[in-house]
Amino acid sequence: MNALTLFDTTTPAAGLPFPRPAAVTHRPLVIGLDVAIGTTGVAGQGWTDHVHATAATLHGRFQQQMDGIVSFIRNADRVVMEGAAFSRSHLQGMDQLSAMRWMVRHELWKRGIPYAIVPPDNRTIYATGMARWKDAETGKKYTPAQVKGMVRDAVATRYGVDCTGRWRYDEADAYVLLAMAYDHLGMPLADVPPTHSRSLPGCDWTEFGKALAA
Repeated sequence: MNALTLFDTTTPAAGLPFPRPAAVTHRPLVIGLDVAIGTTGVAGQGWTDHVHATAATLHGRFQQQMDGIVSFIRNADRVVMEGAAFSRSHLQGMDQLSAMRWMVRHELWKRGIPYAIVPPDNRTIYATGMARWKDAETGKKYTPAQVKGMVRDAVATRYGVDCTGRWRYDEADAYVLLAMAYDHLGMPLADVPPTHSRSLPGCDWTEFGKALAA
C-alpha cells in the first residue's frame, strides 16, 4: 500500500473505437478501481490503496465496499474500472461480483462521473505485453499468481509505484487501469510500447468519453 488507507473495515489515437475527449486540456483526476467484494484495489496518480470488507453477510460487504469506494471517487473527474472476465462467467460468485460492479457503475452514473470498463486480459496486456505467458524453457503456462506478480513488477518498474502488502496485486491492477485511462486521454503516465498499448481499443470508453460537467 502506498498511501494512507481511507477506508478499511478491518482498519482518438488512430484505431481507437471511441475518440479521446477533445475538451480535456488539463490532467483530470482519474481513479482506477479493481472492484471486488472482498478487497477492491484503488489507484490515483502516484499512489495506490484498497478497500477491504469483512462483514459477515454479502449485503454487509456490499455496503462496506460502496462506502469505501465512494470515499475515493467522490471528487473524481473520471473513473476506470475492471470489467468481467466472460470466460469465467460460470464460476461461483461471478453473479455477486457482477452485482458489485454494477452498483459502482450506478453510483458513478448518479454522480455524473464518466467511467470506462477494461477487460482483465486488456489490463494484463497493457502491463506486460501479453495476456497469457509461458515459461520459455518448459513451455509451462504461468499461474495466475505469477502473472499478477508480473503486473505488480511492471507497475513498480514503469511508474515507480511499489505495491506491497497483502493486497499488492489488487492495487497494482488498479494502477494499470489508471495508466490506461490517462493513455486514452492522450496524457500517458509513461511510454508504453505498441505491444502493450494495442490493448486500449478493446476497452469500453463509451461513457468515459463524455464531456465533464461544467
